[in-house]
Amino acid sequence: MKPRISVLTLGVSDLEKSVEFYRDRLGLSTKGIIGREFENGAVAFFDLLNSLKLALWPRKSMENDTGIQLQSPSALEFTLGHNVLNTEEVDGIMELAEKAGAKIIKPASDTFWGGYAGYFQDLDGHLWEIVYNPNLMPED
Repeated sequence: MKPRISVLTLGVSDLEKSVEFYRDRLGLSTKGIIGREFENGAVAFFDLLNSLKLALWPRKSMENDTGIQLQSPSALEFTLGHNVLNTEEVDGIMELAEKAGAKIIKPASDTFWGGYAGYFQDLDGHLWEIVYNPNLMPED
């Protein structure tokens, strides 16, 4: 298996509200919701860097497709890390997320490992870490 991930899919409760959050409030690029003509097929894809896609798919559709019974989600299953170029960018994204309706879990601050980071949860409780790590700089 090649070490490649091409799509990160988040299960959401309300697809329309989640698309609005990511597209209209956070500014991520998408063609909108597609697949409405199929039962359990409505999904939205967002373009990220390096051909990576973020997909939003209703949890009920995931349940139907996988056969796994819908359960209470936990924000601590994983985090989505968004590395940026400086501390000011961390602060700006955290402010943008809060204005967009995200819940600030941990305000941005210096980290024990020499970086700067904060956490927020999206409308469905998915945990995002916005982080400046001088040892893991993203491509601009």
